[in-house]
Order: sequence, then structure tokens, then C-alpha cells
Amino acid sequence: MSRLFWICLGGAVGTGARYILAGWVLRLLGPAFPFGTLLINVLGSFAISVVMHLALSAKLIAPTLRLTLATGVLGGFTTYSTFNYETSPIFAKAIGRWASPTRPRPSCSASPRESRDSRSPEGSSEAESHEAQRR
Repeated sequence: MSRLFWICLGGAVGTGARYILAGWVLRLLGPAFPFGTLLINVLGSFAISVVMHLALSAKLIAPTLRLTLATGVLGGFTTYSTFNYETSPIFAKAIGRWASPTRPRPSCSASPRESRDSRSPEGSSEAESHEAQRR
């Protein structure tokens, strides 16, 4: 139970640090790209590797402190999912309609004749048949 307390406390510290640093970088560089989240993930990943090396290879950090720092503080500090969430709209805007998950994908057939040849006897394409079977 003691380790859980320290990990939770470390997570609160890391999350607060992430919030402060991301806000500062946002004010400094603007909202065009999530530089704050990128910086946080780079710094946090490096810090996790340092903590893990010092704890596991050099044996300089006790197990509870390692968990507090790596899982708690730095786990709360870093967040790939936030970076992914913040950059997805940038890529979607950059590549336009191709980024839309609901956009139908073009057929890979080279000609209309080949497209007709891939139809099942009932007149629907193989993709349509598979889609109907899934429903």
C-alpha cells in the first residue's frame, strides 16, 4: 500500500509539471504545433531511461523510489496519447480528405472490366459481399 501511495503522489507531481510546462511552451511558441507535448515526451522518455539505468544497472535507486519516479512522476509527466491527439488534426488538415476514416477507399482495379470480373454471381463485389456477411 505504501508504494501505491508514492506512485499516486508522484503521478500528481508529474501531471502538474506537464500542465505547467505545456502551458509555458504554448505561450512561448503558439498553438501551430504541440511543441510542449513533444518536449515533454522527449524529456520524460530520456528521464525514464536515466532512472531505469540508475536503478537497475547501477543499483543507485531503491525499488520504491524507482517506481515513484518512473511510474509515478514520469508516467504522469509523459503522455504519447496527448501528443497523438494533438497532432492528428494537423495531419488531417495537411492531407485533407485522405485522412478521413469514413471516406471510401478507391478500388485497386486497373480498369472497369477488371472491376466487373471481381463481382460475385449475385452482382455485388467481393468487398460488398464480405461487408454483408459481417452485418
